[in-house]
Amino acid sequence: MSLLLGFLRGVERFGNKLPHPFWLFTIMAVLVVALSAVLSALGVSAVSPVDGETIQVTSLLTADGVATIIGDAVDNFAQFPPLALIIVVMLGVSVAEQSGLLNAMLRGSVTRVPAKYLTFVVALTGISGSVASDAAYVVLIPLGALVFKAVGRSPILGLVVAFGSISAGYNASLLLTPTDAILAGLTTSAAHFIDPGYVVTPLANYFFSICSAIVLAVVITLVTEFVLTKRTEGMVADGDGPDEQLGEMELSPAERRGLRNAGLALLVVVALLVVALAPAGSPFRGEDGGILNSPVITGIAYLLGVVFALTGAVFGRTTGSLARARELPAAMAKGVVDLAPVVVLFFAASQFLAFFKWTHIGEVLAIHGAALLQSAGVHPLVLFLGLIVLVTCINLVITSGSAQWALVGPVVVPMLMLLDVSPETTQAVYRIGDSATNLISPMSPYFAMALGMLQRYRKDAGIGTLMSMTLPISFVVLVSWTLLFMAWWGLGIPLGPGAPVR
Repeated sequence: MSLLLGFLRGVERFGNKLPHPFWLFTIMAVLVVALSAVLSALGVSAVSPVDGETIQVTSLLTADGVATIIGDAVDNFAQFPPLALIIVVMLGVSVAEQSGLLNAMLRGSVTRVPAKYLTFVVALTGISGSVASDAAYVVLIPLGALVFKAVGRSPILGLVVAFGSISAGYNASLLLTPTDAILAGLTTSAAHFIDPGYVVTPLANYFFSICSAIVLAVVITLVTEFVLTKRTEGMVADGDGPDEQLGEMELSPAERRGLRNAGLALLVVVALLVVALAPAGSPFRGEDGGILNSPVITGIAYLLGVVFALTGAVFGRTTGSLARARELPAAMAKGVVDLAPVVVLFFAASQFLAFFKWTHIGEVLAIHGAALLQSAGVHPLVLFLGLIVLVTCINLVITSGSAQWALVGPVVVPMLMLLDVSPETTQAVYRIGDSATNLISPMSPYFAMALGMLQRYRKDAGIGTLMSMTLPISFVVLVSWTLLFMAWWGLGIPLGPGAPVR
């Protein structure tokens, strides 16, 4: 443990020296400008295996390059795929959050669960809690401690289960989340290096995500009951914990009615979509009467935003938290305000990706990389393991999933496409590495949050105390999730609607 803590302290010191992701992308963009001039002067090129054409690196330090850097800056930002997707989704998610719907869903999921099912339910709720973003940590970590304490178990154990589930299972969920929209947009942008018409939808990994959520909840339950329970047996809580009592966290009658009405509204929407898609000649279907290429699937981000807004509005109207229609635009605006840091990051990321694409550096790198891997006869599963290890290590210092994928995706997605690995499959592999080490990264603000809450139950708790309980979850989640993907790939099960794994 001492060696591990020493390593993690080193990671923390190194991570603290890294610039903000905005400046990281800005520096990368400047490097692309300089590198494009050098590689262009050297005549670096590659032959496309798609059409046999020679692709040469183009310098940005030319008249056309300067026009791209300055003249196209606004278009680069406006056409960045994840930008519009996440804003549209968050308009609806913000209504659900401001109305109290997401908070009530999290609390209602665990406050009246029988003791024997408590660990599994807290774990599954935490894994699916990423739909509520930061609110999942704020609500579920103290709630996990309270519900465990209420059934006579260690509140420290409940706190760790909640934190570990949210963090390690962040990229798995029973529900579609804003993260699905962000990753889909970034993967689409990366896939355009090889196929400009390729589209990855937020549903691309949905089947795999649902199964992952259930499997990881079972795995975390087993680790908790057979390992962490023994670890906390002698760990007496010498603090009072949060000020809230469990009764204050339970749902009020109005909130229960709100959840019921929101659920009914969701069922109505689903029923209407089924009815609209049922007729063979329905205008809601795609070309040739297809469903997978219908507007309902290709426009799922918009529908996701609408569903969140509608159910949030129904809940708010029932409970009185959003009693009038005029309050809805203000609730949506709050979501856009909260997105400001992401929008700022996306501006820098969009310029970096536009430069990377315009210079053809990404394509040339992908072609040569794919040729090297193909000549070496590397098995796809070995490639997947390598990507998981790479992402896992990067995740220790760059905890933002979107920032990391914006850096890694433009290289690995087109490279693996040339090896007949679909962008959806590469994205699914990325999800594993990006989640499993979240709960042991000292760079994560939520690690500090969890430690602060732990110290309210045990005053002498330190990083080592929390690490000794989160490390088993992190390791087992990483291994079991990787094995699940390998089995999924081996059986050839689709990752989502219209998204074959191979």
